[in-house]
Amino acid sequence: LPGFYYDPEKNRYFRLLPGHNNHNPLTKDSIQHKAMECKRLRLLEEEEKQNLKTTRAGLNSSVLLQKRQLGLLSSTSYCRLVHELKVNSMQRRKIEIHSPDSSVAGTNNFKIIVADVACERIFTVNDVEHGGCKYGIINLSGLGKESLTVEMYDNLYFTNRKVNSVCWASLTHPDSHLCLMGIAETPGCASLLPASLFSSTNPGDRPGMLCSFKISTAWSCAWCLNPQADNCFSTGLTRRVLVTNVVTGHRQTFGTSSDVLAQQFATQTPVLYNGCRSGEIFSIDVRQRNRKGQSWKAIRLFHGSAVTSIHLMETEHYLMAADMAGKIKLWDLRTTKCVKQYKGHHNEYALLPLHVNEEEGLLIAVGQDCYTRIWSLQDAHLLRTIPSPHPSSKDAIPSVVFSSRLGGNRGVPGLLMAVKQDLYHFSYN
Repeated sequence: LPGFYYDPEKNRYFRLLPGHNNHNPLTKDSIQHKAMECKRLRLLEEEEKQNLKTTRAGLNSSVLLQKRQLGLLSSTSYCRLVHELKVNSMQRRKIEIHSPDSSVAGTNNFKIIVADVACERIFTVNDVEHGGCKYGIINLSGLGKESLTVEMYDNLYFTNRKVNSVCWASLTHPDSHLCLMGIAETPGCASLLPASLFSSTNPGDRPGMLCSFKISTAWSCAWCLNPQADNCFSTGLTRRVLVTNVVTGHRQTFGTSSDVLAQQFATQTPVLYNGCRSGEIFSIDVRQRNRKGQSWKAIRLFHGSAVTSIHLMETEHYLMAADMAGKIKLWDLRTTKCVKQYKGHHNEYALLPLHVNEEEGLLIAVGQDCYTRIWSLQDAHLLRTIPSPHPSSKDAIPSVVFSSRLGGNRGVPGLLMAVKQDLYHFSYN
């Protein structure tokens, strides 16, 4: 009935009143939130009872092994399907966080977690109650033990600004520094910090900030690993891109028509890919000089909404991109056409990252509805939807890291999820 709400529990209709009436418990938002919470609790209950079913009919380990022995499956297909089975059987376990300073662990909500290349350390950004953010590094070396504990090292000196984007930087050795893009007041601030600031060793001999300068509001950052543009990092700003050489201090500015929300450097060529609020994705060759009237945009792709995350595949012929309409597309850079689309992601206005694991053949993304979804890279099939352990809200969107080697080469595989003040590990069976 128009203007009425049917409650299946009470088996009767209730009148819907305008949402601005604070005394009315029945609004469209409250009804929708109640339905989502019921769905989340039901999914959590199914996970606890281990009632998880494979998303592909007839897919189990014995059938896979038999097909492999008969030569019906190649080694790559076999490994990919085994990872699908393992992803479907992952179980959630809470991790205890230990810290030399007892005030560090479990006191502030996780905002961002970013793993280094080897997945040995996790850089964390936590919201502070009085405003701003607090930064720390979690060492995952203790993750493989029975107690499932990790150590967190914090540096309380850098707590004065909020952070929009973080990336690991390899200056003196792999993952030796961290690029932080944040808002000090107005304007913003870009900083390059040594990772040793968050180490428990040699507390008296710690280097300071290597690079710090004022900028307009920063949305994204990326570090270049190509030797032709060595020691460079990029910053995505409001209507421009800034490429900075850390050693020489030289900066290049490229003007854009929109805010740059996502960035990534190619490794085989010194090319920077950018995703904009306008929905445009374009590339820049950082070796060229930016001159007025010169067209420096090479590849150009277009989404229907603001691009929030991009990921360049290993062959560098394909680019994965997600936007604020919840669409995730795989683009062929040679033909500039969309070849695959991964459905089910939910986003309306948040800057949400993509996590692509080509070795395992998996794509992972956390939606604004706080569900973590895992797709098969091969055929864009949705493999699993993981509900959040906490009720869905704007400040409780999980941040995740996935690797088959969490904690290094001898680490444990699985998914690491940070939500609110808690850290969870979804381990392979």
